[in-house]
Amino acid sequence: MLVRNRLFTLLSSSVSLSPSPKQCPFTLSFKVNFSRSIRNPKPGPNPRSHVTTTTASKTTKQSQPMSDTARFVRTVLFLPPGVDPDEVTEDMILPGSNIVAGPYAGHSQIKEAEFVKSSGRAKDCPKDDRPEFAIVGRSNVGKSSLINALVRKKEIALTSKKPGKTQLINHFLVNKSWYIVDLPGYGFAKAPDAARMDWFSFTKGYFLNRETLVGVLLLIDASVPPQKIDLDCANWLGRNNIPMTFVFTKCDKMKVAKGRRPDENIRSFQELIRENYPQHPPWIMTSSVTGLGRDELLLHMSQLRNYWDQ
Repeated sequence: MLVRNRLFTLLSSSVSLSPSPKQCPFTLSFKVNFSRSIRNPKPGPNPRSHVTTTTASKTTKQSQPMSDTARFVRTVLFLPPGVDPDEVTEDMILPGSNIVAGPYAGHSQIKEAEFVKSSGRAKDCPKDDRPEFAIVGRSNVGKSSLINALVRKKEIALTSKKPGKTQLINHFLVNKSWYIVDLPGYGFAKAPDAARMDWFSFTKGYFLNRETLVGVLLLIDASVPPQKIDLDCANWLGRNNIPMTFVFTKCDKMKVAKGRRPDENIRSFQELIRENYPQHPPWIMTSSVTGLGRDELLLHMSQLRNYWDQ
């Protein structure tokens, strides 16, 4: 089977949306350009700079026509550092995503995780130079549930049915070597006046000045149609060259808003992003209930982290 067929095939709506942790209920097809940028490794004169992995414009000779498979790989898949587009095979693509596993993918399992501290300001965050991934998203998108599922430790991150539970920047140390960072959720209109905050002002300093930030996991609720506040957040991160991965949550939901399946909502979100986002970030489908996407997301994070930490 050609590599491009992996994402070009949409399975029928009769497929169960309650997969085992290793199953993906559907695949998606998007003719978009995916971002290939991640944070620069620590060495180097400019920690705020970004590096771009191989792209067609830099590596394809004008005299050599591009095959359909090569064009698909270069325009649809997320190619991490060290991956030759001409050598990508189907089994290198992580299930339920557009992400290719490359040579920097390594040990990704979490053996231990512990809460370190909560910070009210970006400048109060840990200063030990360990790489970190920030998890952000709309209130009730499932940030805490995803963190608990990733570390397989119940309630390491608070979960609550009340929006706006997380009000601080929370650092969790994983395997004593890197951080998961839980940021306040945005858009919680029902929070008490005293608890409301200017989310943008609170987190702007963190995103723009945190030199140890490898990337942002932007959580999107796949059980509902695209939300403007999510698109605004994605566009702001993109304009400021902050690497992100779209993590679609609640992909196990059978009954969803207006009868639309998660894959339909995901496609709609991607199409809206494409209008203002010439290079599209990597994306992956997850479910904290079934475990869908957990191992694949950790593997994706490992290759970005290992490249950053080389």
